[in-house]
Amino acid sequence: MNALSVIPFAGLGAVLGLDVVSFPQAMISRPLVAATLAGALAGDPDRGLLIGAVLEMVALGTLPFGAARYPDWGTASVVGGALYASGSARGPGHLTLAVLGALIAAWLSSESMVWLRTLNGRWTRAARSAAADARQNPAVALQIRGLLGDLARGAMVTTVGLAVLVPAYGALSTHWGGGAAVERALMAGLTSALGAATIWMLVRGTTGTRALIAIGLIIGVALAI
Repeated sequence: MNALSVIPFAGLGAVLGLDVVSFPQAMISRPLVAATLAGALAGDPDRGLLIGAVLEMVALGTLPFGAARYPDWGTASVVGGALYASGSARGPGHLTLAVLGALIAAWLSSESMVWLRTLNGRWTRAARSAAADARQNPAVALQIRGLLGDLARGAMVTTVGLAVLVPAYGALSTHWGGGAAVERALMAGLTSALGAATIWMLVRGTTGTRALIAIGLIIGVALAI
């Protein structure tokens, strides 16, 4: 993956990073969608969908509202989807490494959101003097500046993530010692445990939760069989 090939992923990461909180909050930044789009850009949407499903289970417990600190799963999933759907991803171990890369990108995105919020605070304080002038509307300028800042943040996280992780991904993928069955068992076990724990945490206070979960498990097993 060269510098030019990163540009479409950076653009996608910028738009999806904007969707997380700023605009339009249309759920296109969910891992299932974001990774599939990244996989399509890389030429393999099926692999993008697969890693998107894995990352979706990890991201279920993230509630992006208020003053909470949380990852930007949109840009992280673009990085993960691009890694897994790249031309080198053709053997066991690649999914595990791509998920690990997405988690690293998620950490970076979380840090970047804190930096942007700090910058937004500085911009707001600097605009207070302009608020006294009736001829100016600093709120509009601040809103536009914040949106552009979030757009740039998403592009930056995606670009830096791919620049750092693509070489590491290619180097580490040749050292995977387990087979495909080991990787599938590892990913299925971890993501199922995370997803089940998150679902239980979110709905345990709802009446009839145990019955609904049992019915869902039965239907899921039946469909899998």
